[in-house]
Amino acid sequence: MSYLLRSDPVSRIHPEPQSLTSFDHFDLLPDSLLLLIFDKVADVKDLGRCCIVSRRFHSLVPFVENVLVRVDCVISDDDSSSDDDDNNNRRFSLNAASISDAVADGGSFSALFRLVFAPIFKPFQALGQFLGPKRSSSSSSFDGEIEQGGVTHHSPTQVLKNFNEIRFLRIELPTGELGVEDGILLKWRADFGSTLDNCMILGASSVIRSNQVKKNLENCVVVDEDNGNIPESFYTNGGLKLRVVWTISSLIAASARHYLLQPIITEHKTLDRLVLSDADGQGVLCMDREQLEELRVTPLSASSASKRTLVPALNMRLWYAPQLDLPDGSVLKGATLVAIRPSESKKEVCDASWLSDAFEEPYGTAAKMLIKRRTYCLEMNSF
Repeated sequence: MSYLLRSDPVSRIHPEPQSLTSFDHFDLLPDSLLLLIFDKVADVKDLGRCCIVSRRFHSLVPFVENVLVRVDCVISDDDSSSDDDDNNNRRFSLNAASISDAVADGGSFSALFRLVFAPIFKPFQALGQFLGPKRSSSSSSFDGEIEQGGVTHHSPTQVLKNFNEIRFLRIELPTGELGVEDGILLKWRADFGSTLDNCMILGASSVIRSNQVKKNLENCVVVDEDNGNIPESFYTNGGLKLRVVWTISSLIAASARHYLLQPIITEHKTLDRLVLSDADGQGVLCMDREQLEELRVTPLSASSASKRTLVPALNMRLWYAPQLDLPDGSVLKGATLVAIRPSESKKEVCDASWLSDAFEEPYGTAAKMLIKRRTYCLEMNSF
């Protein structure tokens, strides 16, 4: 009488000795351990390649909890044959695997192989077509496919739709939306529920690195005396106007990102955390589980002017230093920190804990140094 070896977790961990040579080393690992490995992989491009390795990998990838969708470049939409209303917009190309189709199709591995190398795309300007829902049968669809130059492109929602257990989702755009002049520092971090919870903006008119500081010292560069107050020149030379532009631009960018995440948030109810950032490190939008659930329950208010979430009336606190010397030796010229909360929020705008943790070093230290200075209060109407 002959017996067949069962392909179950027990036989994978404890295979019969005589059959050991017929197993790949990964066959000796339990599913739970493989899922931990896939969670470390995270990137959809690499997960797509894992899907074509074996039927077992193919069946496990949908249960990955940590997923990264990285947008690699922006491509022109001029060659697209789509009748999209925004046909002249720029488009994202994500050189990632079409996991959605790879996961959904359990049959043809040759088809899966082709899908692994298919770029994913959607329009860049306003990101509406990149993350937006299907408007008509002829328009670029959030869930559909588009042929361009003989290559099939897929939207991020289509890539993610067959993941069943995503808990931590990261989406990385190729660049920040805000075009700033060379040398200017501008970073923002925003938290959203159904509307803006808070936003922090750190800016500087220029950044002098530590090696440049030494040269300046050798050349006897004179620094204006700083008594902790905003100098009169800040109001007269356009300094304040520039900071207002930074603030409004950052809020618009954050609210546009938030608006366009609705379909993903609605579909993936297992999410504990979502982060939408960019490769430049310019802006970061974050949502935790409570905020994600709030958006599902309470519909957001959209701006009538564009595809973004309406920014509520705001209370703002501004800190400014003509020069900020950081511990690493670099210097921020015209360093500015703006802390923002909705006017109706009961939380304190000047809470040091959330301000100092908003940025990576050395900019977290810069924020901590700035909030020790004199605070200036501002208000802004909803827009």
